[in-house]
Amino acid sequence: MAESETRYRVGGMDCAGCATKIDTAVRRVAGVADVSVSVMAGTMTVRHDGSSDLKVIERKVTGLGYSVAPLAGSAAPAHTQGSQHRHDHDHGDHAGHDHGYEGHDHAGHDHDHPHDHASHDHDGEKEIEGLHGHDHAPMAGPWWQSKKGRLTILAGVALVVAYAVGHLVPAIASYAFIVAMLIGLVPIARRAIIAALSGTPFSIEMLMTIAAVGAVIINAGEEAATVVFLFLVGEMLEGVAAGKARESIQSLAGLVPKNALLEDNGQTREVPAESLAVGATIMVRPGDRISADGIIISGESAIDEAPVTGESTPVRKGVDAVVFAGTVNGDAVLRVRVTAAAADNTIARVVKLVEEAQESKAPTERFIDRFSRYYTPGVVVVAALVAVVPPLLFAGPWGEWVYKGLAILLIGCPCALVISTPAAIAASLSTGARRGLLMKGGAVLETLGKVTMVAFDKTGTLTEGRPQVTDIISFGLSEAQVLSRAAVLEQGSSHPLALAILNRAKSDGVPVPPAFELEALAGRGVSGKVGGETLDLLSPPAARERGALSAEQDARIAALNDEGKSLSVLLVNGVAAGLIAMRDEPREDAEAGLAALKSAGVKAMMLTGDNKRTAAAVAGMLGIDWRGEMMPEDKQRVVGELKHQGFIVAKVGDGINDAPALAAADIGIAMGGGTDVALETADAAVLHGRVGDVARMIELSKRTMRNILQNITIALGLKAVFLVTTIAGITGLWPAILADTGATVLVTINALRLLRIKI
Repeated sequence: MAESETRYRVGGMDCAGCATKIDTAVRRVAGVADVSVSVMAGTMTVRHDGSSDLKVIERKVTGLGYSVAPLAGSAAPAHTQGSQHRHDHDHGDHAGHDHGYEGHDHAGHDHDHPHDHASHDHDGEKEIEGLHGHDHAPMAGPWWQSKKGRLTILAGVALVVAYAVGHLVPAIASYAFIVAMLIGLVPIARRAIIAALSGTPFSIEMLMTIAAVGAVIINAGEEAATVVFLFLVGEMLEGVAAGKARESIQSLAGLVPKNALLEDNGQTREVPAESLAVGATIMVRPGDRISADGIIISGESAIDEAPVTGESTPVRKGVDAVVFAGTVNGDAVLRVRVTAAAADNTIARVVKLVEEAQESKAPTERFIDRFSRYYTPGVVVVAALVAVVPPLLFAGPWGEWVYKGLAILLIGCPCALVISTPAAIAASLSTGARRGLLMKGGAVLETLGKVTMVAFDKTGTLTEGRPQVTDIISFGLSEAQVLSRAAVLEQGSSHPLALAILNRAKSDGVPVPPAFELEALAGRGVSGKVGGETLDLLSPPAARERGALSAEQDARIAALNDEGKSLSVLLVNGVAAGLIAMRDEPREDAEAGLAALKSAGVKAMMLTGDNKRTAAAVAGMLGIDWRGEMMPEDKQRVVGELKHQGFIVAKVGDGINDAPALAAADIGIAMGGGTDVALETADAAVLHGRVGDVARMIELSKRTMRNILQNITIALGLKAVFLVTTIAGITGLWPAILADTGATVLVTINALRLLRIKI
């Protein structure tokens, strides 16, 4: 049977240990091929052969104490949708992440139907409550309202009561502490047993249970109760921190307004934004958020794109300009034609892409996962040896050494170490997405920082992608008269050079009277009559044929051609009256963007299919190496050669005609305007077409790798310190649990700093 995929929203995961337990348990279900779980996104993707009972998968997850709900268009349980549902998923996924059903499911189910989702999740929680007294409830409301929060408060109160009872009736003090400890420990122990049965014997819950029970046996009940309480506090803090990282990306989805003003038969009425169909017309009032991706069909306004793109200055947009859902309309009423359904708008695609990216593990994370698989059992062995060897061989006091062994058990939890990489990567993927920098996962993020050569496409990447009038040279007439006459002839044409002339005439406010007897001269130009004059706008060779150019004018044309410009010659009554030169100009920020790469020690090169003269002219203006007249396969070959020379190559292009080169590079970066970015073809994407964003992506990657290094140092450093002090007898059980949960919280907080960086 064909493999299919089902995605779930999993509630209540707050540390990497949770993900490992779920992963291990679900992998054991018959028919499951692969599982990827993201703590930060709160999602799980299961690849299976279609024979798996999805209910069994859900029961496995709820059994471990988490809530689970299929990410599907409806709130129906997964198994009733049968193979059709899974086939859709599969089809959606392979068709390219962004437009498939998966995108629909995710954005639709999770953000656009809050009622559905809430009720679905709630059912899940009720079911779990029946199963256990404890559940990793999602950190949705305030922390004290979650089950984890309530349990922590209860354990804290029990501990205070035990202290009070112990002071008043010292005889029963030890029993009071045992009761206080059991209040917190029973749910932990239950989870430990289920995890062990599901294939994770060395879970943090198991280590915690052994340590607490052991402490009671050696008459350290007071410490046991305190350690359980501190463990619960630490877990709850982890939940709050993981929730923060999750909120950062989910809040993007919250930018899209719930309602829209739909125009229908001349009337406007308010409808839910998710019900808007492609092709519908909506009205956007000044100050309102735009409720769908679309194209302006009437009106002109300043659009504040800061929420979506991080672009601080509002952008003026008029008819035919593209607008994104979630951006704010400034000062005029706009009518917008919807171009994407709610589930496929730019924000929904970005959110989904980031969540999928968080599920794909970075190489560092894979290494740490492998390391922790041996690390925890190793620590259990060390703890056992510390507890047993000194008393047996060197007649050490049993109580003291067992106590030290139990403390080492607690130090052995790899939580802080395991979360160090995914927390930083999740935060940095969210930060990037908020600024229009999309990266498909940790591996891409890690490689970006190592890039030493960036190969840029020219047209539409380093340049605007459309010609602009650069020079108007007049022979006898004024510049405005030359432009006006040329524009007269080009009216109604959609050729890029014609549009350049018409746009310039419009921006200069030059009058364009109607022309008569307009005639296109194939391959040569266009001619017509206006106000008694016969006008021709010709290519230089056609003008030469007519003998209309003097030697001096020919020299001017040759000089402009050498600058990579295309020319049109205006003849009035058969005599040359002016020249109009046009060129696809570099983007405003191209020079600054390339300078930023240079200062980061990254080389840049331009690969283009354009003729060598044009390529040399643009590369000269930007000061970079270039190769011209290249077919897509040539670009691919050059990327291969650069890699062979030892460069780590990023290829930046529009993702359409240079797909082979994007695929051949170490990192392929697609660059374009919003929805039309070919996200599927590349490893990363720059949504807003800024050349400087490539340097920003590389900088973000370097910062993330530094952050991961700090996290690993914090996690291992604290453990090493407490290992030594425990064996030396300086610190006991309390500091040991603080070393573990404290390190986890420190690492998560350090990773969350990446959410606030300015790049």
